[in-house]
Amino acid sequence: MKRRRQTLMLLMIALLLAGVSHAERGDDTNRKSKNGELRGPIGGVEMTLEYGRPNVKDRKIWGGLVPYDRVWRTGADEATTISFDHDVKVEGEPLPAGRYAFFTIPRMESWTLVFNNTPDQWGAFSYDDTEDALRVDVSPVSAEHVEALTFSIEGSDVVLRWEKLAVSFTVEADG
Repeated sequence: MKRRRQTLMLLMIALLLAGVSHAERGDDTNRKSKNGELRGPIGGVEMTLEYGRPNVKDRKIWGGLVPYDRVWRTGADEATTISFDHDVKVEGEPLPAGRYAFFTIPRMESWTLVFNNTPDQWGAFSYDDTEDALRVDVSPVSAEHVEALTFSIEGSDVVLRWEKLAVSFTVEADG
């Protein structure tokens, strides 16, 4: 009986450690899409955004590699994650402090930004819209070519740039 408990305990520890390693982006030495991270103050709160940085590589991105009207992981490999240390408003809509998977649904004229309560997932393969904490719509704009997907903080906006497109959303403290 004691041996069984020890075995069960070791199995539980192994499963816990496997979950922790899945939650981290890890070493990107052998990845085609390198890891990206954006940390900093925005709208009076601290934000962290972690993502995979795919390259254009002469591919058709919008409506090609990234299909229109479908949930996209907004990067490569693991789902992109975004976290806020205090409650925020995104495009004027409230979002509690926490860590979220950040998905997008690209369209020609507008994009839906999705903040999902299940941050640790691979791509968007297990995406469940019942876990969405917030959805907001924004408009993409034409921009100069950027080879590797990148995010930046510009004033109170988070801006995604890739290929010849930019998509931004406003973040401000809530309260």
